[in-house]
Formats: sequence, C-alpha cells, structure tokens
Amino acid sequence: MIRETSAATAVGLVLARPPRLLGAEPFFLEFIAGIEERLAEHDQSVLLHVVTTHDAEIAAYRRWAANRSVDAVVLVNRTVDDARPAVLRALGLPTVIAGEPEGDAPAVRTDDAGAVRDAVAHLSRLGHRRIARVSGPDTLIHTRIRTDALVESTRSAGVEPVVVEGDYSEESGAKLTAMLLERPDPPTAIIYDNDLMAVASLGTAGELGYDVPRDLSLIAWDDSSLCRLASPPLTTMSLDVHLFGQLVAESLLELLAGGPVAERRCPTAALVHRGTTAPASTP
Repeated sequence: MIRETSAATAVGLVLARPPRLLGAEPFFLEFIAGIEERLAEHDQSVLLHVVTTHDAEIAAYRRWAANRSVDAVVLVNRTVDDARPAVLRALGLPTVIAGEPEGDAPAVRTDDAGAVRDAVAHLSRLGHRRIARVSGPDTLIHTRIRTDALVESTRSAGVEPVVVEGDYSEESGAKLTAMLLERPDPPTAIIYDNDLMAVASLGTAGELGYDVPRDLSLIAWDDSSLCRLASPPLTTMSLDVHLFGQLVAESLLELLAGGPVAERRCPTAALVHRGTTAPASTP
C-alpha cells in the first residue's frame, strides 16, 4: 500500500468501517493481498483509505479525482440506494465493483446465494429444523441476497429460519447468540456472516450451558486462522478471498488497458466441515 500522491500508479480502495474491525477481521487483509499480488506485476499498488461513513468515502473519491491520485477504484460493500457508483461515474474514475454489478461498471461477483443454499442443505441433512442466521448489516446488498436465499432454501426444506442483524463485531456475535439461545424455541444451528461473530458465539454458547456441536451446530462465513484455531475448530463456508482479490485485480488491469473487461465470478464458497456441526440432538 502507498501514500497519496499526484503520480497515479495506484488503484484506490476506500473501506467505510470501524478501524477496530479492519484490524481484527481477516477478510479485507486477505482481499487486499490478492489485489496487490497481481497489481505488483504491473508496477501498480493499492492506495487504502479507511473512513467511518460513506460521506467520508465520497469525499476521498472527490479528492483523488481532483489530485489524479489513482488510476482506478475498487468499490466494495454496495448498499441499497448506494450513491457511490453515480458519484464515481460523474468524477470519471474508472471503477471495478467487488460484488453485485451496477450500471456499466465491470464487476467480480460472488455466489452468496449458492453458499447459503449449501450451508442450509448441510444442516438439513444433519436433521436441523430450527436454523438461525446472524447477518451483517441489512443495508448491504450481499446481506439481503443471503437472507433471501436462506428464507427460500429453508422453506423448501421444511425448516424454520430466524434472521437477526449483527455488525460483524465480536460483541454483536456474542449478544445475538445469547438472545437466540434464550428464546423459548432456540435454534439447533446458527450460521454467522463472518468469522469474528462465529468465534465469539462459542464462548457464549458454553456460558449458557450448550455443548458445541452436541447441542448446537455453528457455521462461520469465510474461513480464517481464527476459525481453524477455535476450540472446537469452526465449520465454515470458505471463500477463496485471496483469489477474489486477484480476480478483481485482473479486471482492473483490463479496465486500465482500455479494452473489454471479462465477466468474472469467484467460485462459490465451499463447506469445510470441522468440529462445530453434528446431527441435531433429539428433543
């Protein structure tokens, strides 16, 4: 990563999220590493800027455009009624979207719906009929895609779903897990939208007297060392985040070369079975 300069040999990436999450959550570190690995072969780097709001993110884009600080931008975490794509078009900043496409900007998509269906199918085969999900913020488009897929796939499997909204932090993972397990009809399995929330749930479940996986099955989204080192190790829906970054970099390089940009999709996250999923216990 490099400092802001007026000599554009960089691709810009603005992350609107609490800095404490960026330091603790492995996803974006691996994603950026994948982008940088590919761009470095062409003497390009990533200019990373961390802010707390989308207004601050848009201000960074305006500054970059005025100073010609970057050659292109990676847009992440598209939201409902997102103003950022239109701003980037107006500023003339070439953009690659990591996620669902918008307008004419090239995008590298992930199969969020397919991964949810695979997770529900795995839990259904194990006999789970009360499945909950601790999601990320509902304003994110990929969160809504996952929620819709969960509702659809659980309905067809005759499973009762519950969705509660978290913020990707350990605190929300622990708090929402406790809330779910203290219900009169607690779930027998919970899917988490990231690794931090899932790891935090292990301690909460134990404090409430649940044995994982005998009494409760857990699945984390996105594999990481946190999941592998947890006790017991977490079953995950494992997206190749490094490859995701590399695919985004490939689209960036094609965009900067001025030619057509190929449609790219990251392979569907694969189920990695470890120690936190097991057959549902008999009532």
